[in-house]
Amino acid sequence: MERTWRWFGKKDSIRLDMLRQIGVEGIVTSLHDVPNGEIWTPEAINEIKHYIELFGLRWSVVESLPVSEAIKYGGADRGRLIENYKISLANLGKAGVKTVCYNFMPVIDWIRTDLRKSNGDGSYSLFFDPVKFAYFDCRILERQGAEKDYPDKIMNQVYDLDKVITQAERDGLVDTIIVKTQGFVSGNIREGEKNPVSLFKQLLALYEGVGREELRQNMKYFLEQVVPVAEEYGVNLCVHPDDPPFPVLGLPRIVTSAEDIEWFLQAVDNPHNGLTFCAGSLSSGLHNDVVELARRFARRTHFVHLRSTEVNEDGYVLEASHLEGRGQVIELVRIFERERPGVPMRIDHGRLMLDDTGKTYNPGYSFLGRMYAFAQVMGVMAAVKELDK
Repeated sequence: MERTWRWFGKKDSIRLDMLRQIGVEGIVTSLHDVPNGEIWTPEAINEIKHYIELFGLRWSVVESLPVSEAIKYGGADRGRLIENYKISLANLGKAGVKTVCYNFMPVIDWIRTDLRKSNGDGSYSLFFDPVKFAYFDCRILERQGAEKDYPDKIMNQVYDLDKVITQAERDGLVDTIIVKTQGFVSGNIREGEKNPVSLFKQLLALYEGVGREELRQNMKYFLEQVVPVAEEYGVNLCVHPDDPPFPVLGLPRIVTSAEDIEWFLQAVDNPHNGLTFCAGSLSSGLHNDVVELARRFARRTHFVHLRSTEVNEDGYVLEASHLEGRGQVIELVRIFERERPGVPMRIDHGRLMLDDTGKTYNPGYSFLGRMYAFAQVMGVMAAVKELDK
């Protein structure tokens, strides 16, 4: 597999010369300053591509070329936005950037309730607490009918939490769920937004009447339009699984399981329509066997995210060590090295540790924690290759 690293552009405090030193081969990045839905021009693409190449690296993967909300819910502006997307895809292909990761999650991308869950050894992990999330949904968003989406056991704990939670803790949930983990990913809500809850409610309202089947058909329509362009220019499109892989906030999720993956691959059965295999997202659902999924879909996988989780029956999800937990990273490396040699792989998230604890990295994207995991995985890759000789 190609060893890649997610980099947030020239403003990223983790510099490209640092990445070259630790063994990174390819860069995963995006044009973060281009508003969602606008065209990625050849000039902008080539400027960042050439900058990456100055450091002896290559722009391996776009993560991501965002799919605008109106495409997902089927809004009136869908046609124009899809045309812009097609132009951007063509421009990337002509520039030699051949792998494009995207997602089809409505409104909200990956969800965590805690950005610094202590591991007991001085390091911290990202964490999903279903009680805190239900509290956010029912007591902060006050979404109509939300209580019906949670089991009694969770709601009883929500009632107890409501008695003791402070305003600072409520504000912290808002900041974690819809600001800090979304602004640098989806661009829907950014740091400094004066009323993020109100804006978030407006975004949720756009999906009234859009259920699982409607969202599926909107995805199929999108793929029917853009995959021929991807094929023409030799670009591999790869959708990221939903994180977590189950419905949230009354919104459908449609890339959560083997059945979902099979559906979108068959909906537009073209090798340029593929999967980003995110072991962390998929392993967050107890219904998923990540090893079996990797074996089944390796040939249609164009990009791999290596991460692992620990999950219990109540739905608590901790981002685990990369060599432990449900992600089965060692076995995944074995599968992808054999089935998809050369496929881009990046370490997805890392523990916050050592001197990085006082720095202002994007959540999950500190330097030392990812470098530690990167070294672990490089060792696994070397061992797998040696055993396969």
